[in-house]
This record gives sequence, C-alpha cells and structure tokens, in this order.
Amino acid sequence: MVGAANGGAASTSTDRCPPPAKEQGWLGEIATIEASLAATEQKTTVMRDVAARHTTVHLGMPDFRSSAGRLDPEL
Repeated sequence: MVGAANGGAASTSTDRCPPPAKEQGWLGEIATIEASLAATEQKTTVMRDVAARHTTVHLGMPDFRSSAGRLDPEL
C-alpha cells in the first residue's frame, strides 16, 4: 500500500496498527486481515471485469415437437 502521510513510501502493518495491537502482540492478525482484504479487493475487481463482458450466447428456441410426438409443424 502507498501511504500519503509518509510521502508516498510503502508503509507496513506495524506503522499503521493501533498501540493496543502492538501491546497485545496482534501484529500477525493485522497482517492476515490486510492480506485477506487485498485478496478480496482483487477478487472483486476480477468479478466486475467478468460481469462487464458481454458473454451471453443466444441458443435459440428449442423445438420439442418431435420429442412430444408432434411431427406436423402446424400443431
């Protein structure tokens, strides 16, 4: 992540974590949550890209007359 407060340099989890997290030794949990958040943001981006594509395929209307025992197209 790029931090605006520190001149655009990348900041680490320990730079941004609240003091109680440091005191309680929760730095690993914070790093895990940040990794999960980053993965979620990436997955959301991929899902939006896929949804934006026009991948619908028109298969037409099926004709069930022959399987229903109707061979005359007028029925």
